[in-house]
Amino acid sequence: MSFASPLVLLALLVLPLLLVLYLGAQRNRRAAAAAFAAPALQPAVAPRRPGWRRHAPMLVFLLALIVLIFAAARPQRTHAVPIERASIMLATDVSGSMLATDVQPNRLIAAKRAARQFVSAVPVKINIGVLAFNNHASVLQSPTRNRDDIAAAIDRMAVSGGTATGEAIATATQVLQRVPGENGKRPPAAIVLISDGSSDFGRDPIMAAQEAGRLKIPIYTVALGTNQGTITVPRAGDAAGTVTRAVPPDPQALAQIAHASGGETFTADSASGLRAVYERLGSQLGHRNEQQQITTAFAGGAIVLLLLGAGLSTRFFGRLI
Repeated sequence: MSFASPLVLLALLVLPLLLVLYLGAQRNRRAAAAAFAAPALQPAVAPRRPGWRRHAPMLVFLLALIVLIFAAARPQRTHAVPIERASIMLATDVSGSMLATDVQPNRLIAAKRAARQFVSAVPVKINIGVLAFNNHASVLQSPTRNRDDIAAAIDRMAVSGGTATGEAIATATQVLQRVPGENGKRPPAAIVLISDGSSDFGRDPIMAAQEAGRLKIPIYTVALGTNQGTITVPRAGDAAGTVTRAVPPDPQALAQIAHASGGETFTADSASGLRAVYERLGSQLGHRNEQQQITTAFAGGAIVLLLLGAGLSTRFFGRLI
């Protein structure tokens, strides 16, 4: 919970003074009673004393005053609401290293499954596009709300070639810029980029990420795989046979991309870990936080307390105060 007018809470500093005044008034009351009758005669003059009941109404009034001060500070709480008209580009690395089986059954299949789960998790009013990249970037589906078209584009992704991360970012940024807006304002946009390695083709990914950040298009990167990941490739040249090559992920490079664009970075070393990342991203990108005023609830509570205090005072003493 937060407050739209937090300075009003300074009024709480007055409450100790009111408490001191109240205690002083009680001492004066006892002094006046002692002057009216000798202590030995007081049980005969006032055989029934109010005890704790004397203070109960004032304590309730004090609590009501505290709640009223909180209400005047305009309390508000944060809650998530679905984002409408937003666009997200899913940019997935389909280079040869995505055949590594350290993420079962292999990195690309795990990425496809998690992407489909992500698509099903975000609100239906969000447009989602699909991009695959290896030596170059290919837009398989422009941003759309049609989940069947999105799923079909994800299924078409196939492994080959190297990793042109900068080209993927630049292409995704261009696609998101072309999404029509309303009243001359482009809707919110973001890129979710999943890869298992650093870029080895095309333009500088950091510069591409900085351009995306300048356009208010954050990039959320996911580094997929473990340091034990390997693939089997043909031997170089005319040599026969194959060779096993290590293909560890490069989370540091992906973190730099996310930072340059104003996004966030994640790591996933298993299929379940990747699903968890996508689940979080689906909630994060599909909703935005809004402040909801709850002043009415506080004011209503204060009124109830005031009525309770007045009722206790009338019940015990036949007067309001």
